Amino acid sequence: MRKRSNYAGPGGALGDPGKPLESERQFVSALHRGLEILRAFRPTDAGLGNLELAQRTGLPTSTVSRLTYTLSMLGYLVYDEATGRYRMGVSVLSLGYACLGGMKIRETARIYMQEMADKAGPGVLVALGSRDQLSMTYVACARSGGMISLQLDVGSRISLARSAMGRAYLAGASEEERGPLLEKIRERVGEESWPRMEDEILEAVEQVRTKGFYTNLGQWQSDVHAVAAPYRSPESGSPLLAFNCGGPAYLLPKERLEEELGPRLVQLVATVSRAGAAI
Repeated sequence: MRKRSNYAGPGGALGDPGKPLESERQFVSALHRGLEILRAFRPTDAGLGNLELAQRTGLPTSTVSRLTYTLSMLGYLVYDEATGRYRMGVSVLSLGYACLGGMKIRETARIYMQEMADKAGPGVLVALGSRDQLSMTYVACARSGGMISLQLDVGSRISLARSAMGRAYLAGASEEERGPLLEKIRERVGEESWPRMEDEILEAVEQVRTKGFYTNLGQWQSDVHAVAAPYRSPESGSPLLAFNCGGPAYLLPKERLEEELGPRLVQLVATVSRAGAAI
């Protein structure tokens, strides 16, 4: 069974982005493994058994069994005796809301995000996200009225390496953070796919440098087009975030993204930055 990497860094977990966490003297491996169990659950999962959790985490089944029992005793997991599977407990939700409540800029940003979504028209989703290892997690969303937009919401996770939001994040990251992240992406996608992936990410870095936003045309999902921009909150100790604006490709041709929505997103970032500084 393939062992999962212990890598983590800013925006994902504590520690040096280039150093395995278990080498840290004060690092508690048992706690890390328990959190990896919770991280393995996806919004589409009706429930997961110990074997499935072992496969997703790379942990031994015996270890998973002890961890799921402990987490269920604490209310973080709920065991269904009829199916032999676990699902997330309400205690996890309370942690999530505590996290969101601590992000003051989120409530400020949502006002301007909704304004942009309304102006953009039907089918458009505007989102704010933060990095979680090699994914981006939505922390705020705004939708335009009318037709249904992308089926994503707060808590949804998308690819750091392929999505507009993820690549905008990488573009906004420091060289010290970006380098180790690119190495982990390279390890995940494999040597055959890496040259093209690297070129696309470096193109995103260049676009953000020259225009302030990045345009992704179907590189995350073939039928989705989006623009994204990085955002650094003025709040002390706040992680790097990223905004995106996306929707069905047929509603968002390249010209509209480049000429209308990209510049609007840059304005949104500037407005939120000014509002955040005043908090």
